[in-house]
Amino acid sequence: MSIKIAVVGYGNIGRFAVEAIQAASDMELAGIVRRASSVENTPVELTGIKIVSNIDELGKVDVAVLCGPTRTVPETAKAIVEKGICTVDSFDIHGDDLWNLRQLLNEAGKKHNAASIISAGWDPGSDSVIRTLFLAMAPKGITYTNFGPGMSMGHSVVARSKEGVKNALSMTIPIGTGVHRRMVYVELEEEATLEAVTAAIKSDSYFSKDETHVIKVESVDALQDMGHGVLIERKGVSGKTQNQLFEYRMHVNNPALTAQVLVSCARAVVKQRPGCYTMPEIPPMDYLAGDREALVKSLV
Repeated sequence: MSIKIAVVGYGNIGRFAVEAIQAASDMELAGIVRRASSVENTPVELTGIKIVSNIDELGKVDVAVLCGPTRTVPETAKAIVEKGICTVDSFDIHGDDLWNLRQLLNEAGKKHNAASIISAGWDPGSDSVIRTLFLAMAPKGITYTNFGPGMSMGHSVVARSKEGVKNALSMTIPIGTGVHRRMVYVELEEEATLEAVTAAIKSDSYFSKDETHVIKVESVDALQDMGHGVLIERKGVSGKTQNQLFEYRMHVNNPALTAQVLVSCARAVVKQRPGCYTMPEIPPMDYLAGDREALVKSLV
């Protein structure tokens, strides 16, 4: 039986999510939920796909894949879970905010018989699973996660939301040992000043903990590249044996990988009990399509 998926939001991640769902043998695209003002402006690639402004218009939906900005996730996810629909999202704020979202959706999910997987991108998300495995392999030690160089979608969205910003691109530059520099390129509205925009961006919690440079440009599109990457390193101790060193590296198209992880989590979420989960809490094979026996024989 196919899993019926609704894609909520149709930006960069939403486009790739549609492609990933269409490529999956065990999934069916129920439709796309967009803002009411966007429903009539259907891109040509969505011809024949149902597009609505309210998920209720799609009929039976098993999972909603949330592809909107991180700061819209808590409200959107809670409202959908309260309809008894499972959700997955790529909420990308680590720490207390992530835990608070988990608690919010855990309570809602248990009450309305639905499950959620939160922060299901690649970081947090699949990288979180790698860090978990590294910790199991060397319980004592230090892990460094180095992002980039590449475009941060979350940071770009936040920079773009500031008053006076017409368009923005935030690049993450790894300095090493988990320290990063943010290079933010902005197109300004006519009356905006670089000083005011810089102050607004640097004071936002997305940027306030990192060295941030805001640079005015004529065209953000001329600089745009959706490539990104990560290097995760752990040096630690296995039992009493010192000097264990592990590395994990990848170079990716940022929204394409985020979307694929979301869609794989859509497969996993329907296998969970009601409540809320992060990716390290889910058995890895739950993300995969196919027969369990065949998967075990081929992967273990």
